Amino acid sequence: MPNDPIPAQDYSAWESVRPRQRVFNLLVSWLAMGVALMVAAGILPGVSIESFWGALVVAAIVAALNAVVPPVLAALRLPLTLVLGFLLVLVADAVILLIADGLTDGVLTVDNFGWALLTSLVVAAVSVVLAVFTGSDDTYSIRVAKRIARRQGVIANTTVPGIIFLEIDGLALPVLRRAMRDGNAPNMASWLADDTHSLIEWETDLSSQTGASQAGILLGSNDDIPAFRWVEKETATVMSCSAPPDCAEIERRHATGAGLLVDGGSSRGNLLSGEAEDVILTVSRMDAEKQSNPGYRAFLANGDNVTRTLVLFGFEVILEWIAAARGIRRDVKPRGHRGGIYPLMRGAMCVFVRDLIVSGVLTDMMRGRPAVYATFSSYDEVAHHSGLERADTLEALRKLDERFAQIERARRYAARPYEIVVLSDHGQTQGATFKQRNGYGLDELVERSLSKGQVSGIAGGDEQSSMVGHAVKEATGQKTKKAKNDVSDRDVVVLGSGNLGLVYLMEEPRRLTLEEINARHPELLPTMRAHPHVGWLLVRSSEHGPVALGARGTHYLVDGRVEGEDPLAPFSPTAPRHLLRTDGFKHVADIMVGSFYDPTLQEGCAFEELICFHGGIGGVQTRPFILHPSHLELPPGPIIGAASVHAILAGWRKTLQGSPLVAVPAPASAERTTATPVSEPTVGPAA
Repeated sequence: MPNDPIPAQDYSAWESVRPRQRVFNLLVSWLAMGVALMVAAGILPGVSIESFWGALVVAAIVAALNAVVPPVLAALRLPLTLVLGFLLVLVADAVILLIADGLTDGVLTVDNFGWALLTSLVVAAVSVVLAVFTGSDDTYSIRVAKRIARRQGVIANTTVPGIIFLEIDGLALPVLRRAMRDGNAPNMASWLADDTHSLIEWETDLSSQTGASQAGILLGSNDDIPAFRWVEKETATVMSCSAPPDCAEIERRHATGAGLLVDGGSSRGNLLSGEAEDVILTVSRMDAEKQSNPGYRAFLANGDNVTRTLVLFGFEVILEWIAAARGIRRDVKPRGHRGGIYPLMRGAMCVFVRDLIVSGVLTDMMRGRPAVYATFSSYDEVAHHSGLERADTLEALRKLDERFAQIERARRYAARPYEIVVLSDHGQTQGATFKQRNGYGLDELVERSLSKGQVSGIAGGDEQSSMVGHAVKEATGQKTKKAKNDVSDRDVVVLGSGNLGLVYLMEEPRRLTLEEINARHPELLPTMRAHPHVGWLLVRSSEHGPVALGARGTHYLVDGRVEGEDPLAPFSPTAPRHLLRTDGFKHVADIMVGSFYDPTLQEGCAFEELICFHGGIGGVQTRPFILHPSHLELPPGPIIGAASVHAILAGWRKTLQGSPLVAVPAPASAERTTATPVSEPTVGPAA
């Protein structure tokens, strides 16, 4: 079959292509391996190769053994799958070099196991560099993915199209447009240039963070999720969108059987599963997953993944150290905290987690899953600490763009045709933090305004700060302990979710009214609303209903009446609508706090220590995007709220698939199965 893509909607002409290793690419890879071995022998005293021709012989032996040994090891159902599997494959790489030493009779000499292990890492590092000049060939990765798919069971070989949703966490539409223009997202830019895709904007809810957005997108509702963390006063507990038990509870409350990924879909790297059948790194299902997750075995079955991951991890850590030092030397402002374990966490998010998710998506495509939703959080993680459009932040985006091109190239080898949708869950806004500007945090401001009471300040709304730990727990089978979220001994709890703050007065198991707050704590609201870095306060008046208070005015949200200066004027015209909706949540805080926003400088301030933030309103944090196939239709009017996005995406799935397919796993040796149609859940209109 020719390599030309099938025209959009002409799915009946689609046919899967068998991945074949081209002789030229095979030759280039072989020569590159020989060069890498020569470089390793030149710099490592415990290794020697007699000539370049000898290096090519060794390269051939290593390649042959690598095609057999790692897949066999990865197929083992080991406890502590990731840890033992990763170490075993790493050990196997070193043993393979020792075997090559024994087989070549002096052509290759490796003094001991330690030198063999170091050689495998050096070879991987040199190969990564050479790949920049020679280009990458996906054939081997695709062949591994197809082999894993056959072993797990092909779900459907069909011309009924599937749909892949690739989420870039934290990327705003204006940032993506500039990245496309400046060459930092060339593959996605080419989709627009070729008219295969169109780019649109949608507007987030309050709060603009992944937990609320993914609940709306994947489950169709994000009601009563007022922030990244919130207090449920009736039980005096803190709920968090990063804790597995809490995410499981969020999904239980919002799942209705109409999740975006019902009937055979898969979830990769998400907070919530969307009622998917198969999951990897999905926080809401982490406690229920088996420790020998086949997704990790698929990743480890590619022998190159282990050494390549270690090398790229090291490169990413070094990149972070250089970027942090450059920021200090140039006195870049605002500048976030980038020390401690953050460089290691960045390396894990930008390399291991990213590539594990890509591997999972490729396997899903080879199996023919009808819908896949994968979240990539590397851009979001780097932007939080580096800045919205700093060089290393855009480099993280560029590398994601490369992975999306890899997924696109894999479509013609898949078990069914696929459409690709790229979207974001929110953007980010930049600015020095509240504490950097004032020398104290929001919790301290509240404490000094109270006549008495013990204030509990809980900072840190970054959903990625715990993802690496979740990955390790899931992969190793560790039990995830519930966070210490009991606040029954606190008089006041102050939480930060980007530039959205929440103040809970725990003296009553219900929300206090404006009049009650003023009577019990007369200095609290006046002090907070007068602060130069507080933009608005949302409280409930027993007389007027929900009101937004500012330093010099009040906005009555029910009738839209404004006294004095409107505190919501610097924000989008829909800001009153979002505040009014949040006010109706059962677990809304007694006082919701929004930071100031300067439209001229386009900056606000987070109530946690992140110089790029999201969670509230103001700036591009509320301006995510959808990059979609041009032939998939959109409803008229603006797209406001994550639930509206769910209706659109679910509608596209119904358009492409009619009645979704029930997954019917095939025997490991089977190439085709019969898919059984079932009814599609009702999809409501978009707002």
